[in-house]
Amino acid sequence: MKILVVVAHPDDEVLGVGATLARHVSNGDDVHVLVAGEGPAARGGKSVSNEAFAAAKEAAMELGTHPPELLGLPDNRLDTLPLLDVIQSIEAVIERVAPRVVYTHSGADLNADHRILHQAVVTACRPLPDSLVRKLYAFETVSSTEWSTAAMGASFRPTHFVGITAFWSKKLAALHCYESEMREFPHARSFEAIEAIARLRGSQSGLGMAEAFETLLDIES
Repeated sequence: MKILVVVAHPDDEVLGVGATLARHVSNGDDVHVLVAGEGPAARGGKSVSNEAFAAAKEAAMELGTHPPELLGLPDNRLDTLPLLDVIQSIEAVIERVAPRVVYTHSGADLNADHRILHQAVVTACRPLPDSLVRKLYAFETVSSTEWSTAAMGASFRPTHFVGITAFWSKKLAALHCYESEMREFPHARSFEAIEAIARLRGSQSGLGMAEAFETLLDIES
C-alpha cells in the first residue's frame, strides 16, 4: 500500500507522524514524504539549507521512507500564493504517487502554513470517482497545534489512534536528526515533552504510546 505524508516544513513529518510512518514501513507499505515549504532557513530569506535537507534525508533513512521530495514553496508565506497553485502542486504529486492513505497537518493549528496546507491537501484528496485516496488523516504538530485558539475554529480532536510503542525508538532516532530544531524541556518541542504526548495519547486509547489523528476521510469500496 502506498502512503503519502504532506507537511509544511522539514521535521513536521517526524513530529506529527514519524512512528506511524515507521510502522507502515514495517508492514511493507511504500511511504513517501512531501515537504511543501522551504524549511527553517527560509525565515532568514533563504531557501532550504543543505543542513535542513540533509537532516530530512537522514530522518527518512531512520524511518525507512523514501527520501523527502521538496515543493519549494515559500516558508511562512503560503498565504501569499493563490490557494489553487498550492492545491495543484499537491495534486500533481498525488497523481504520480497514487497513495491510498494520506497524512497532513490539522487545520486547528496556530501556524498559518499548516492551516493552508491542510485546506490544500483536503481539496486535493476530495473523493472524486477516479481518486485512489481512501483514507485521509490529520496530525498534531507540537508547539503549534496546541497553541491555536477558539478564534481559529474547532480544536484538535483525535478520532484515530495508532500504537507506536514498538516504533518509538525509530521516531526518537529521526528526531535526533533534527537536533538543531529541538529545545530544552519544558519546551513543547523537547524530547521529553514529545514522549509525554505519546504516552498521553496512549493512555487515552488504552495503549502504551500512540500518535493521534483526526479522521478526515475513510472510504471502504
